[in-house]
Amino acid sequence: MTRLTAKDFQPEVLQLFDQFVHGDINRRAFIDRAAGIAGSTAAATALLASLTPQFAQAQQVKPDDTRIATRKQGFDSPQGNGQVSGYLAKPASAKGKLPVVLVVHENRGLNPHIEDITRRLALDGFLAFAPDALAPLGGYPGDEDKARELFGKLDQGKTKADFIAAVRALQALPEGNGKVGVVGFCYGGGMANFLATQIPDLAAAVPFYGGNPPTEDVAKIKAPLLINFAGTDERINAGWPKYEEALKAAGARYEAYVYAGTQHGFNNDTTPRFDAAAAKLAWDRTIAHFRKHLG
Repeated sequence: MTRLTAKDFQPEVLQLFDQFVHGDINRRAFIDRAAGIAGSTAAATALLASLTPQFAQAQQVKPDDTRIATRKQGFDSPQGNGQVSGYLAKPASAKGKLPVVLVVHENRGLNPHIEDITRRLALDGFLAFAPDALAPLGGYPGDEDKARELFGKLDQGKTKADFIAAVRALQALPEGNGKVGVVGFCYGGGMANFLATQIPDLAAAVPFYGGNPPTEDVAKIKAPLLINFAGTDERINAGWPKYEEALKAAGARYEAYVYAGTQHGFNNDTTPRFDAAAAKLAWDRTIAHFRKHLG
C-alpha cells in the first residue's frame, strides 16, 4: 500500500489537522470545516482517518528485539505527582556506564511511537528513558483522542516538576555516566527548552518544533542546544526570532535548523506529515549532538 505524505493533502486540511492535534478545535469542528474543503462529511471523516497515527506501520524496533533491554521504571517526584513513571531502554550488551537521554513525548503521553523512539536510542548506544506525563491519570489510554483529552486535565506545574525529577534521577542512575540529555517533540520540544532553563548541568537538549521558553529565562540555559524547526509551522516559528535574539544575548551555544517544506511533526513517522529525508537528517544530527556532549 502506497504511503501517503503531506503532499497528498490540501494545505488547509493540514492546518486544520494541526489545530485538532493541539486541542484548538475538537473532532466535530475538524469534520465540519474539512467537509467544506473535501465536499462532504464522509470525505472529511476519511481525511481524518488517513491522518491518524499508524503505529504498527511505522515501528522500527520491536519491543522484544534482543539487541536491547527494556523495563518499566519509576522515580520519586516529591515536588510533582509523587512519582514519575515511564519506559526505559538500553543496549542489551552494554558494558560500563552509558550516556543517558530523556525522551519527552508529544501531547498524547507515552504512546507506541515514543516507546519506539526510546528503543531506537538504545540501539544507538544510549540509555533512554521516556516518562509518561499521563501516568497520574492512569497512563496513555491507547487512544490518541482520549489521550489529548486527558492531557488537558494535567496540572502542568506538577508535570514540569516530574520531568525535572526524572532528569535528576537519571543523573544519579548507576547504569548511567551522569550526563543526561533531553530530546522532545512538539509538547516535548517545549519541555526540552524548559528543562534547559531549569537544570544548569543538563548536558544537551534537542527540541523538535517546540514552544520557546520565557525570554527572561533564556539566560539560564547552559546546555548546548540543537533546535529543529519544520519549514511550514507558523505557530511555532513565529517565536523563533525573539528566542534566537535572547540566545545570542546570553552567549548560549546553539545550532538551529529549519527543514524546508516540512510540516509540524515531520519526524513522527506514524502520520503523513512525516518527511523521511528531513527526519533522517534531523535524527542524524540529534545522535551526533548527543554523542558529542554526553560522552
